[in-house]
Amino acid sequence: METTGQTQQFSQHNNLQTKDNRIIILDNVRGLPTGDKPLCSPDYVICIVHCGKMDLLYDEKPDKLSEHVVAVIFPNHNIKAVSTSPDYLATLVSVDATILGDPMLRIISQMRHRYEPNPRIELDNHEYGVIMSQIKLMREMSSIDIPERSTLLTHQLDLLMRLISYYRNNKLHDNAPDRRVSSQFQDDLYQHFREHRDVGFYAARVYLSSKHFSTVVKNETGHSASWWIHSHVVGTAKTLLHMRRDLTVQAIADMLGFTDQSVFSRYFHRETGLYPTEFRAREQSTGLA
Repeated sequence: METTGQTQQFSQHNNLQTKDNRIIILDNVRGLPTGDKPLCSPDYVICIVHCGKMDLLYDEKPDKLSEHVVAVIFPNHNIKAVSTSPDYLATLVSVDATILGDPMLRIISQMRHRYEPNPRIELDNHEYGVIMSQIKLMREMSSIDIPERSTLLTHQLDLLMRLISYYRNNKLHDNAPDRRVSSQFQDDLYQHFREHRDVGFYAARVYLSSKHFSTVVKNETGHSASWWIHSHVVGTAKTLLHMRRDLTVQAIADMLGFTDQSVFSRYFHRETGLYPTEFRAREQSTGLA
């Protein structure tokens, strides 16, 4: 896998330890790439903070990374550092967005609704140690020259994501109300977003009115049901426009269930302010999504 523009910036300033097809591990990361523009990666990024802290803006909202925090950043979110302590040190795992289509890693899409509103989780010492042991296994697996290396590394990534999800779910269970409706909604959305972009369809799946369903989803996740639907469609479209340059806009429109290219183009423009061709041209010229 060729590194993206964002990953190249990291590798110029940090120690690139591991590289294998779709997965890159960066150690000794001491901050974000400098510049006026926020970081907006087309890849999935898992950040494990070892020490120090960073105050940042996540989609223009204040947030903070500190010791033993893990953050799971999905593609096309804006991150900009406000301040970074001198002792800040982190490891990044960058995952090519094309991995979304790998059946072994469906968990990544299933985790999306949990991490996009709030991408970070605070680990205790034991949990941090387990996560770092898994990172070590992935690093060692990547250095072994065997034909099955890529498949085995994908399995290791799946385990890493499941561990993170397990620790997060435990903390949500202890500190938050039941989120069964939003969890079912995200599972349904993953399966049906190509055919159904109306809230009523998903509300009917859990036997609620559209109004009550939208209220429950907003209370459980911080975003409305319609926001999640449009975010999922647009996020998938951006990934395809960025990663699958062999596909025409018409082909992407077909894959996403739009009746024709013009309908898809109007939808994409309404949600992003750009037409698909403009987004793809801008991405190609800047190297950013």
